[in-house]
Amino acid sequence: MGAMAGLSERMAVLLDLGGPVVALLLLMSVVAIAIALLKLWQFHSLRLGSQQFVSSCLEGLRQGQEDTVLERLAVERNPIARAMEAAIRGRRDPGMSLELVREEVTRVAIGYLDALRSYLRGLEVIGTLAPLLGLLGTVLGMIDAFRQLEGAGSRVDPALLSGGIWEALLTTAVGLAVAIPAVILLNWLEGRVERFRHRMEDAVTQVFTQGMTGRRDVAGDHHSITRLQSQRAADAT
Repeated sequence: MGAMAGLSERMAVLLDLGGPVVALLLLMSVVAIAIALLKLWQFHSLRLGSQQFVSSCLEGLRQGQEDTVLERLAVERNPIARAMEAAIRGRRDPGMSLELVREEVTRVAIGYLDALRSYLRGLEVIGTLAPLLGLLGTVLGMIDAFRQLEGAGSRVDPALLSGGIWEALLTTAVGLAVAIPAVILLNWLEGRVERFRHRMEDAVTQVFTQGMTGRRDVAGDHHSITRLQSQRAADAT
């Protein structure tokens, strides 16, 4: 309780010295922490780090055990399993062309990738705006310090100027303290999503090229997720 009371007291002093700019920066830090916790929970719930099933399922496909592989994929929560399952079922359906199968697999994959990238834009905004807000608070604090210095006239007190300067610089320090972890976290999360995308793409490509019975027109299957994402991005612009 004593530690919490001391922390609350320090936060109150910080808000009093930094004013509304520091209050906004602290609010942004709370949002960044919330996003971090949300993404960590999402990654854990989808078991992104659990990909051992991919190799065994691909080996099962090479041996023609498609039904067993589908049963294994059905109990996996990793999005790679959903994309592989869509690819296997689509290839087994004689009424679906390869192009339709690729479209469906890409739709499933992009849906999960978009969900994994959700809220990352918020971290990017926080990482960009926090230093600027800190700099704004410093400029406003410097203006106020010099205004007080001017009002003092000939009775200039150096302590008045130095005190105003360090209070003004406080907002820059808070802005950097908020921005740096947000940028680090953003890059780490984006890196995990990008590595996961490559792994999903590799797994789906192997489903189309290894161990599947029936039609085998796979020349256009390679990297279909990336190509369709690029095409949709170009259409959007």
